Amino acid sequence: MTQVTPATQATIGDSEFDRDTAVTRRDEGVYDIDLSAGWTIINAANGGYLLAVLGRALADALPHSDPFTVSAHYLTASRPGPAVIRTDVVRTGRTLSTGQASLFQYDDNGHEVERIRVLASYGDLDSLPDDVRTTAKPPVFPPMDRCFGPQDGPTPVSGSSSITERLMLKLDPSTLGWALGAPSGKGEMRAWFGLADGRDADPLSLLLAVDALPPTAFELGISGWVPTIELTVHVRSRPAPGPLRVSLITRNLAGGFLEEDAEVWDSADRLVAQSRQLARVRLG
Repeated sequence: MTQVTPATQATIGDSEFDRDTAVTRRDEGVYDIDLSAGWTIINAANGGYLLAVLGRALADALPHSDPFTVSAHYLTASRPGPAVIRTDVVRTGRTLSTGQASLFQYDDNGHEVERIRVLASYGDLDSLPDDVRTTAKPPVFPPMDRCFGPQDGPTPVSGSSSITERLMLKLDPSTLGWALGAPSGKGEMRAWFGLADGRDADPLSLLLAVDALPPTAFELGISGWVPTIELTVHVRSRPAPGPLRVSLITRNLAGGFLEEDAEVWDSADRLVAQSRQLARVRLG
């Protein structure tokens, strides 16, 4: 199966992702947003989508526009609908500025509930030197037309939801055993990644990319929701145009929690983002 190219490719700043992560400044440090139902997993907003929402608010609140490191604690599940983001500038410097942000919604009793809290440092990715010294290697897996997405299955994948309609995901067949009832037990997931409307990646969409693949727990033989407890993302470079390659690996599951390390590589074979998250799994 070959990749389907949108009839009209969206551009950065003019795509569904940009519209659904747009925030409205109500006052200094206070932003409103209506969280879209289009980026949900089952009924909860995807953690990477939420990170991009708060990342966009911080890009407005801070003097620098590019996220360098973003650490988030997910306190309660976010639902589609109105939310308010409150930001605070912690420190500003010549090359880096640091801020924090929290997203709040109201529960069924009308009480304000904090959903997610973020601490982040921002800078200018275009000002970074070109010197790269690394032992990291791009993930090796089949070309896109030999990989498979949610639309290639005979029935919807268990646990999938509306977010899959907004992504271009093509998974490495060697990490798809879980979908066939034969998980490998390796705790790995790899995929080609992009937005369904063809919009190229930018630093904010990298915050989505690290948390958009099926969880590695599936290949460990564990099904169901795997909620993120904490997620830290390092954005290393502005990605080149074209699809991304994302690889996830889990090496340790203990006490009902696992870590998941992600690498995101662009079409120029550059490591453009890394992340680590702690997630809870439902055992038994």
